Amino acid sequence: MYLPPQFNEKDRAVAAELMRASPFASLITTDDEGLPFVTHLPLVLEARGTDDLRLWGHCAKPNPQWRHLQARPRAVVTFLGPHAYLSPSVYPDLARVPTWNYLAVHCVVQARLVDAPDEKDALLKRLIGQHEPPYAQQWSELGEEFQHKMLAGIVGFELSVVDLQCKIKLNQHRRESHVEMHARYAAGTPDEQALAGWMRRLGLQVDAMPSLEDLDAAMQPPRAMPDEAQ
Repeated sequence: MYLPPQFNEKDRAVAAELMRASPFASLITTDDEGLPFVTHLPLVLEARGTDDLRLWGHCAKPNPQWRHLQARPRAVVTFLGPHAYLSPSVYPDLARVPTWNYLAVHCVVQARLVDAPDEKDALLKRLIGQHEPPYAQQWSELGEEFQHKMLAGIVGFELSVVDLQCKIKLNQHRRESHVEMHARYAAGTPDEQALAGWMRRLGLQVDAMPSLEDLDAAMQPPRAMPDEAQ
């Protein structure tokens, strides 16, 4: 993705935190005609070390995507975190334009299909453990025949992360906007409140008046927005 240096988050721990907080991902493969094929699905992140990240998930057996992974194991997974509009009125000067703030992670992955019943059962238990641990007891009581029927209807996959990019676009380069931006986001929608939380998490200056240096920077001619917005 387009990644200006001011928005390039290189700390993999931050990327992992975002993937866990926003686990509903997009798995992108190429179909037999060479066109992108996308499935939206929850993925569970397993970190076996800073450089060994794995994503676990599954799709319905009628979904052709697992066959894409079988034929072409290299794929892309994207995660989109909270996002929201930003009004130019957060700046102390008027020569500014609107933008959109967001957090995203893009991963290049190498896929391994998971089709053995015991492995698929373990995979489902990972999902249950992340989203509704009490359901594990109900799943175990459904009976082997029913479980095998459900497991036969899916194909699982282990996606080893080969490379990743983490983009955090929170107006980091416009410090003079941070106090007002944080105040508005903190009082806004759930996505806006989440962005305010990430501002605090990343140590942006959100509780003090802008410095003279920041005010001076604010008076400089603004850069064109297209290279910052996307």
